[in-house]
Amino acid sequence: MGDDPTPKRSGRAGGRAARVAARAAGPTEEEKAVRPGQSGGRYKPLTDSECRTVYDTALTLLEEYGIGGPIPEFIDVVVPAGGWLDDDDRLHFPRSLVEEIIGMAAKSFTWHGLDDNRSIEVGGDRVHFGTAGAAVSVWDHETRKHRPSDLQDVYDVARLVDTLEHVHFHVRTLVARDMVEARNLDVNTAYAVAMGTTKPMGTSFFQPEHVHEVVDMFDEMLGGQSGSFAKRPFCVANNTFVVPPLRYAEDAVRSMVAQVRTGMPINLLSAGQAGATSPAALAGSLAQALAECLSALTCVNLMNPGHPCVMGLWPFVSDLRTGAMSGGSGEEAVLNAAAAQVTNWLGLPSGVAAGMADSKMPDNQAGHEKGLTVALAGHAGANLVYESAGMLASILACSYEALVIDNDMLGAVNRTIRGIEVTPDKLSVETIRSVIHGDGHFLGQDQTLSIMQSEYIYPEVGDRLSPDDWFDAGASSVDERARLLAREVLSSHFPAHVPPDFDTRIRERFDIRLPAEELTRSSRWG
Repeated sequence: MGDDPTPKRSGRAGGRAARVAARAAGPTEEEKAVRPGQSGGRYKPLTDSECRTVYDTALTLLEEYGIGGPIPEFIDVVVPAGGWLDDDDRLHFPRSLVEEIIGMAAKSFTWHGLDDNRSIEVGGDRVHFGTAGAAVSVWDHETRKHRPSDLQDVYDVARLVDTLEHVHFHVRTLVARDMVEARNLDVNTAYAVAMGTTKPMGTSFFQPEHVHEVVDMFDEMLGGQSGSFAKRPFCVANNTFVVPPLRYAEDAVRSMVAQVRTGMPINLLSAGQAGATSPAALAGSLAQALAECLSALTCVNLMNPGHPCVMGLWPFVSDLRTGAMSGGSGEEAVLNAAAAQVTNWLGLPSGVAAGMADSKMPDNQAGHEKGLTVALAGHAGANLVYESAGMLASILACSYEALVIDNDMLGAVNRTIRGIEVTPDKLSVETIRSVIHGDGHFLGQDQTLSIMQSEYIYPEVGDRLSPDDWFDAGASSVDERARLLAREVLSSHFPAHVPPDFDTRIRERFDIRLPAEELTRSSRWG
C-alpha cells in the first residue's frame, strides 16, 4: 500500500484546452441535455384499475346514451358496423365495436415538418411540447394592455416559435381578427403558420371546403404536384368536433370528413369544462371526454382504418365560484395528466392542454401555473402537450414575451422528464477520489467540463447572476429580457423554406392577405 495516493491527471489527447474549445462550440444534437421525444409516463395519478374504470364508464356512455347530432357520413359507417340510431337522433356505439377500433387504430405516426429534420414521432411514451389556442388578443409589453390579434401576429408568432428550441411543434395560437370572412381566416391562418416555421404545424377549420383549399395550397408549397401533402402531412387539424356533453358539432365533423379524405392527421379535440359542459367531478369529466374522443376515433377509422389521430382529451376546469375557466389550477394539472395516462394506457397517441395560465401577463402567477400544469402533463407521458408556451388569460391572450420565457421553462421541465442516469461513470467514484486527494473541489475536473452541456441545461433569458452582478447589468426583469430577444428574432429571422416562385403561384391562386414584403422585412419589428 505504499503507492502514491495522489491521482494522476488524464493524458487524453488535446487536453483541457481542447475540451474547453469543444464546450464553447456547443454540443451536438445527440449530446444535448434534452431533446424532443424523451420518455415520460412516470407520474401516474390513476391506478391501472382506475384507468379501467374510467374506460368502462366511457364505453357505457357510448353504448347506452350515444352521441347526438351525427352527420350522415357517420351514420353510414357506424350503423352497418353494429351501431344504431335512436328516436332522439343519437348514435350509439356498441362496446365491442369501440374495442375493435382501438385495436386497429394507429398507435403512432410521423408528424412531418416542412424541414424533415424537425419531424416528430407521435405515440408511445414520447413527450413533445408545443403551442395551440385561439387567443383573441396579444399582451402588449409597452402599453401593459391587451390588444386585438391580427394576421401579422399569427405569422410573427410562428417565426418566433421557429427559433425556440424547446417548442417542438407549432399549432396556431391566435385568431387573426382582421380576417372577417371564415374562408379568408382559414386559408390565411394556414398560410401564415406554414410560412413562419418549418416545425410540424397545425391549424383549425370552419368548413370542409376550406380543408380542401388549404391542402391544395400546401401542395403548392411542396412543389405543386397534387397529393404531395398527403404523402408528407406536415399539418395536423385541431378539430373541436363535439359540443359537450356528448353531441357532435356539425361543421366540425363535416370538416373532419374532409380531413380524412385529404390525408390530414386529426387532433380529436374534446374540450368540456368541468362544472359547465362536463361534470364538476373530475373523474366524470375525464370519462365524458374519453367517450367523446372514442366516438370520433371510431368514425374516423371506419372511414379510413389507421388514419393518424391524436386523442385530444382536453378536459378544462371551471372556477366554481364564478364559472370562469381556470387553465392554471391544480385541478387542471392533475386532470390533464390523468387524460394523458388513460390514453397511453389504451396505447393511443395522446394530446392534452397545459400551460394555460389564468394570469393576464407574464408574471409570477403565470410562471407557477405554467410550470405546474406542464410538468405534470409531461411526466404523465402526454405525447403532445399543447398550449405549453405563450398563453395567458385562460387562453384568451398570447404573449411574445411569454413564448420566450416559457421556452426556458419547457427546457427545464424536459430535463426533469429525462431524469437521472445511474451508471458506473455517472456515480463518479473515481472523480470523487480525485477531488479528495487533490484540489478539494469539482470545478476543474475533466468530468465537470465534459458533461456540463450534456447533463445540464441553461436558461436563455432566466437570470442566475448574483444580486450585485444583476444590478450592474441593469437590473432587468425576465419579461424585459424576453422582449429584447423577441424583437431581435422578429427583426431578423425570416424563414425562406418556400421558394419565391412557389409563393407567387400561391398568391395567384389564393387570396393571401399577408403582404409579400413581410416575408423578408418586418414593418412591425424593424
